Amino acid sequence: MLYYEAQPKALPEGIDYDEFIVATYYAALPREAVMYYLAPFLAIEQSTGTWTPVPGETPEVRAKHVAKVIGIHEVPFYEFEVPKGVEERTYVVQIAFPFRNIEHQIPMLLTAVVGNISMGGKIKLLDLYFPKKYTEGFQGPKFGIDGIYEVLGIKERRPLLNNMIKPCTGYSCEVGEKLFYEAALGGCDVIKDDELIADMAFNRVEDRVRAYMAMEKRVYEETGEHTLYTVNVSDNLPKMFEVAKRAVDAGANAIMVNFLAVGLPALQALAEDPDINVPILAHMDCAGALYESPISGIASHLVLAKLPRLAGADAIVFPAPYGKAPYLKDRFVYTADVMHYPMHNIKPSMPMPSGGITPEMVPTCVADIGKEIMIGSGGGIHAHPMGPAAGARAFRQAIDATMQGIPLHEYAKDHQELAVALGLWEGFFKETTAEAGIEAKTEHLT
Repeated sequence: MLYYEAQPKALPEGIDYDEFIVATYYAALPREAVMYYLAPFLAIEQSTGTWTPVPGETPEVRAKHVAKVIGIHEVPFYEFEVPKGVEERTYVVQIAFPFRNIEHQIPMLLTAVVGNISMGGKIKLLDLYFPKKYTEGFQGPKFGIDGIYEVLGIKERRPLLNNMIKPCTGYSCEVGEKLFYEAALGGCDVIKDDELIADMAFNRVEDRVRAYMAMEKRVYEETGEHTLYTVNVSDNLPKMFEVAKRAVDAGANAIMVNFLAVGLPALQALAEDPDINVPILAHMDCAGALYESPISGIASHLVLAKLPRLAGADAIVFPAPYGKAPYLKDRFVYTADVMHYPMHNIKPSMPMPSGGITPEMVPTCVADIGKEIMIGSGGGIHAHPMGPAAGARAFRQAIDATMQGIPLHEYAKDHQELAVALGLWEGFFKETTAEAGIEAKTEHLT
């Protein structure tokens, strides 16, 4: 029995799935190479051994710690011969990594399943299966979808509206304070810093928190609606944790972190810190460097959903396919599913589609990924010709129309801000506003 347990390969039925993390890869090799012989060497490379036998890698060590190839599926699956003209053979390969090699760590997880083989040519990590034994070592989101609605005091499960203050950086706290007030007054449920501004000498985190939260209180007294302010605490380590705690002490009711720039373990440390008892928004910057290649890197639903959710993100920013970032619709929908479908003990994270979203996209977005989402818009709010408050109202009107099942153009007849927004971004401003009998300022459109 030791012979089989020590092998770097096994049948899927030959492993205990409670004791292994299973990685699925795309891989491609030249015609003459044979994946059935190469894949076990990759499994050894990423677990017990190296490119040549070493004395310490005994059968007993392998039996407990070697990774095992449990599936090699060539696509197309040739049975008799490889056709002439085929110079490259492509595969889906599954390797099971012993939990005991990784334990409850994200750094060791990535080192095992991506590690050195990320430099091995055409190989891309497509998915990860986590046993319950692994996820139980993580707290996950403190708040998640339910908690965010609860903190905001919103009982109706409608799409939330998130605004990124624009310009991205370079403005004073006083300017940001005014923009925050307008966006919140217009109906933004969440207002976040852009990822390009954090604790800067010209605009400190604590100054923004105090100023913006004063505006939050003012807007609540005027409208009865609360606003979360996700202040960006991204910074060098360990300073980031100090900044986050200072922000919370100053009154912040949420925080944001550029989770790939600071690292997933840093996000996890924030989420599991009992002193950071506010929702955490995880921003996606740097993600494309990991997932955009079709033949290498890490699949987007892992980078943008499963891993930050595991690390504790309550809401996660990811690109919308109808905005300014290229992203396939099916990838978009699946990534959102990975954020909120059951995953053992880990709470769902709220999907935040973002990147060039305008009010006209709200019905499509809801149809694609549901209503328990946080729609992100920066320029789509701040560039509204009637101002940021009107830009926010246009989005809230689009959300209301969508929740009531009313076509946006029909709803816009009685809602000026939405009518102006549809004309501005759909290219038929005159037709829409004329039909609605609206007189709007148009100098910003030329």
